[in-house]
Parts: sequence; C-alpha cells; structure tokens
Amino acid sequence: MVLGQDGAEGCCPALLTAPLDEGQAETLAKVFKALGDPVRLRLLSMIASRAGGEVCVCDLTPAFDLSQPTISHHLKLLKQAGLIDSERRGTWVYYRLLPQMTDRLAAILTRPAGQPLTETTAAGAAS
Repeated sequence: MVLGQDGAEGCCPALLTAPLDEGQAETLAKVFKALGDPVRLRLLSMIASRAGGEVCVCDLTPAFDLSQPTISHHLKLLKQAGLIDSERRGTWVYYRLLPQMTDRLAAILTRPAGQPLTETTAAGAAS
C-alpha cells in the first residue's frame, strides 16, 4: 500500500481543525517518520527541486558521504511513505516527487484562512 493515494478527504482533516483518529495518526506518523531523517529530507529536497521534475540516482549518491546501498535504503523509505516514485531506465533509476503527498501534508498543517491565532498559539510561535 502506498500512503497518500486516496485523496485528502479520505485521509485526514486539517490537523488544526479536527482531532485525528487512530488510523489517520498512524498513516501520518509513517510519513513524518520518513521525513524525520536529515538524509531523507535532503534527498526529497534534491528530487523536488530538480529542473524537469526527476533525478537519476547516479546524481543523488555523490552528494552524500554514504554508500549506494544506504542511499537506496533512504529512497525506499521515501517511496514507501508515498513521497516519491521511481522508474528504472536501463541500469539507472530515476526518482520524482509525488506532489499529492506534499500537498496533503501542507493542507493538514495549514491553519484555515481567517482563523485567528489564540494567545497560546501565538506565544508558541514566537518562542
């Protein structure tokens, strides 16, 4: 199962508008866990920011002081979380961002327009 393939309304309400149920929290936790590693965050950023929308693994690996199998493991976790997809072309694998998942995360974390910040929320943001 790839997370993030069933539409935003099927997964999660905005985190700031309604409490998550247990299943929604488990699904989101897997995505956030995949994003909880600096190497994976850098990989996702490199893939997402690449002109043309995709990047060869051969261009990702040299950017890190890690072995190719370690990079492949990190990419596999990002793929399992539904953040990226891949396509093999000959001996190389090309990766691309799945914007529906990043869009879903943005929607979940966004405060609805016009909703005022409470004093507690504003104080937390200032620190």
